Amino acid sequence: MSTVSPLAVPFPEAPHIAGATPRIARAGYKDWGRCDLTFVELTEGTTVAGVFTKNVCCSTEVELGREQVVLGRARALVVNAGNSNAFTGYRGREAVEAIMGQVAAHLGCEPSDVFVSSTGVIGVPLPKDKARAGLDAVFAAPECSWEDAAATIGTTDTFTKGAVATAMLGDKKVTLVGIVKGSGMIAPDMATMLGYVFTDAAVAAPFLQQCLSAASDGTFNCITVDGDTSTSDTVLAFATGKAGNTPLATFDDPGADAFAAALHDVCRQLAHLVVRDGEGAQKFIEIAVTGAVSDESARRVGLAVANSPLVKTAIAGEDANWGRVVMAVGKAGEPADRDRLSIGFGGTWAARDGQPLADYDEAPVAEHLRGQDVVIEIDLGLGDGCANVWTCDLTHGYISINADYRS
Repeated sequence: MSTVSPLAVPFPEAPHIAGATPRIARAGYKDWGRCDLTFVELTEGTTVAGVFTKNVCCSTEVELGREQVVLGRARALVVNAGNSNAFTGYRGREAVEAIMGQVAAHLGCEPSDVFVSSTGVIGVPLPKDKARAGLDAVFAAPECSWEDAAATIGTTDTFTKGAVATAMLGDKKVTLVGIVKGSGMIAPDMATMLGYVFTDAAVAAPFLQQCLSAASDGTFNCITVDGDTSTSDTVLAFATGKAGNTPLATFDDPGADAFAAALHDVCRQLAHLVVRDGEGAQKFIEIAVTGAVSDESARRVGLAVANSPLVKTAIAGEDANWGRVVMAVGKAGEPADRDRLSIGFGGTWAARDGQPLADYDEAPVAEHLRGQDVVIEIDLGLGDGCANVWTCDLTHGYISINADYRS
């Protein structure tokens, strides 16, 4: 990994999840001295849900994942780092199908029970010989920690990213552990990276899908680093059922609300970690939008501000240029009224109802912008819609990382 982001958060203590066994190995997809193949074996009866990129140039892994997740069952996850296997035609599909077949033969399951993700450079077919040898090695590898698994799926990430939550389902305590990779090519289009959540809860696949989709809308679909979506973006949730709770099937079931809240919490934690590792990021930015005509309109306004290079560079330079926020709100294409708009930073309002405040003191705003965590407040004054969006600043570091990505 490169120099650790100044916004990095330590990896949490992530417990073993009964029915989910992670292992790692080195396939050698790139010339780097670390493991780059992650394998998670899942117990029989594991259910699965997923959300995927809407990028129309998506990888074979995404295409197959969309088909498989409808079946609702899973026995294994394979993640290849260093090669996205996207835009590789029939050769890329052959490589994925070979991986699925090899794992299925090893576990005695259907190939459709094996989920594959790949991340890295676009346009290079995944080497089947390296994948085959990597799988042979990982089958014989000992169980690893979730932090090791998180490190192995990374590419330009500068720190490992994980999250943990628990919930009580009746008298049964269930645990959720999530890992994610992502640093650039991050924008709402579901997902925004590669993310995986594992739980020992028993959850019916349709309800797990309902919970994951809702959680993703309020977390992964509310972050952006650079406005670009990857060809491989995937988030999968696996429920092994080993906690022994009565399986959740609807929100009427005891503990269903608690489980959904825990899943949302894990997704929110993971989404924030991706932004905190945004390529070249020095500041974590929350954009809080209120007074919109709807929640969705508020989210779109927030994203217009979050994706504005002018806003992001102003924050990088610690410049309290609230006029750039006004500009970004106006270009969002959402209902807005110049004469009702209010803009603030970190609890200090710079403008109210379309007018600069006569007693506006920039000193507390400047002090707020010197910190690592920045809040931009926007009140549209039109309705009850609200949303929070998260992004990072735009620095010279982003250019350096992406200019040198393939070298």
